[in-house]
Amino acid sequence: MYKFFILVLITVLCFNCKTPEARKPISVKTGSFIDESLERNKKLNAKEQALIEQIMSANESNTYIASENGFWYYYNEKRNEDTLVTPNFGDIVNYSYSLKDLNGTLIYPEDNFKNLDYAMDRQELFTGLREGLKLMKTGETVTFLFPSQKAYGYYGDENKIGANIPLIAKVTVNSITKTEDN
Repeated sequence: MYKFFILVLITVLCFNCKTPEARKPISVKTGSFIDESLERNKKLNAKEQALIEQIMSANESNTYIASENGFWYYYNEKRNEDTLVTPNFGDIVNYSYSLKDLNGTLIYPEDNFKNLDYAMDRQELFTGLREGLKLMKTGETVTFLFPSQKAYGYYGDENKIGANIPLIAKVTVNSITKTEDN
């Protein structure tokens, strides 16, 4: 009986211990969705770029600056004092802003976003505004032209700003409080 049990155990082990085989996919997917999305985004970006350039050429009295982060801005009020500094990681920035679409239609007045505190790079804020605040000093007012990918992007703000809406933001930095980390 003992020999029979060992024989059955060896037989079971021999037939059940084969290496796993790779399964073949049922269907093959191509990169067509990604390619279509890429083309759609290129067209959207070119369209927004053209609209922004049209706004800048219509307002030649303003000196527009192209940021390294993909948006444009000009100073409404600029401070050149050496004692004023731009915010660093963790600094508390008190600011106010208003938002318009590229046609100049007011979406959110400054009353909606007055005297807000933002811990630099430690809290959520849409990309363009976060990068724009890094360029500003206390007492400055800057108008930013954000393409949709630097504003609220594909999702919008789920309230008044829809998908893929480029924005004009007029931002004032009231104060910058340095933290102990800096």
